[in-house]
Amino acid sequence: MRLRRIVTIGVIAGAISFWLPGSAAYSAGESCNDQLPAGTPSYVVCRWLAKPDEALQIAMHWLGDGSAALQDAQPYGGNWVQVDVTCPGGPCPSGGDDNAYDENDPGPADLDENDVSYGPECDPPGSTCTVEPDEVAAAAQTPAGQAVETATEAGLRVWLTTDLADDWKAGDQAFTAAVKRIGALAAQPGVAGIRFTSQLGYNNTFTDAAELTKFVGAASAALRAVAPGKKLGVHTVVPEFACGGHSGCKAAMAKQYPLLSPSVIEPLLTSGLIDQLSLDSGLSGGYAQWKITAQEARRNQWIQVRARAWDTLAQVGAEDAGLASGPLTEAQAKSATAQRVVLPLEDGAATVNVWSRWQDTKGATHTLPATTWGQLEKLTPLQRRLTTIYTPGTDDLTKLAKVFSQVYITA
Repeated sequence: MRLRRIVTIGVIAGAISFWLPGSAAYSAGESCNDQLPAGTPSYVVCRWLAKPDEALQIAMHWLGDGSAALQDAQPYGGNWVQVDVTCPGGPCPSGGDDNAYDENDPGPADLDENDVSYGPECDPPGSTCTVEPDEVAAAAQTPAGQAVETATEAGLRVWLTTDLADDWKAGDQAFTAAVKRIGALAAQPGVAGIRFTSQLGYNNTFTDAAELTKFVGAASAALRAVAPGKKLGVHTVVPEFACGGHSGCKAAMAKQYPLLSPSVIEPLLTSGLIDQLSLDSGLSGGYAQWKITAQEARRNQWIQVRARAWDTLAQVGAEDAGLASGPLTEAQAKSATAQRVVLPLEDGAATVNVWSRWQDTKGATHTLPATTWGQLEKLTPLQRRLTTIYTPGTDDLTKLAKVFSQVYITA
């Protein structure tokens, strides 16, 4: 019965798509540029597929006389093959028990969607990653779980940020335990995604590109199993991008950072292992010997992202800790905000993750100066593109929600 309905709907859709009256024919000479708003770039053009009066005639053709034309429609052209969906010798098998089910009937009792015993297995094989209800409840009482609740109530989109690389290197038992812990937190209401590693390929965790790729594949598979429906992301940097067209700079960066080349990072996007990529701007000051300024380096990075169409494969955002620095004057704060937040968005970054607090190797804590915070408060039209990192027990989430729309909660 379902198959018949699907075939019928397909026939109707085909008729609507391919057998329109002649009045709907596309006319390349019929411009509708006068309908575009003022200031529209010249390369944006408009052509009528069907003018408003023609569209009305098309609609009346299909809807008139009790939709008789629609009911009598046949597929237009092509080599159509009639498929016999009956099964020889009797009813088709149902695939479960011996009973067939109509679309409005309940499914088999043993496929209860609320039964948590039906869960996929994590990578590595044989290690379960099903999160039990008591684990979810316990996670809600942790500082990270309570921060998720507070952030959600404040209207913030919530991501969890953690690093599973060391756990993966430590072996199956440590990796599975870490995945289950993050899965329990991700089950809290309001969690949209999980960033499962930072500085990917920049530190000394992985020996080669193959090991790095294997880790991302294992973490992605495990998290998609334990936290279905959650977006997955990583944080890294591609130093070569900041070089622009300078061949000497690109050669030096490829030699110094072999695991951060485009050829290593791009397959993580094309394979669908991750949904979000955060590109750091932290190396933007290291190109002076090639006479590339920090601002040029950041712009070069986003030109490369667009040129390679990475933004069509995943959400690609900028990450910047440079605004959380020493005290700035109003003029300095305005310039820094423009260069580190506004320009990356103009150049193609989907979001900018502004670190509102970070700690250096000596233990000193750096926060956003009051002047910089004032500049961020003025960026209301860009708020949906501004994110930050939050460590439970530090800043006021309600205050952060006045500037940022998304928060990465460390877990």
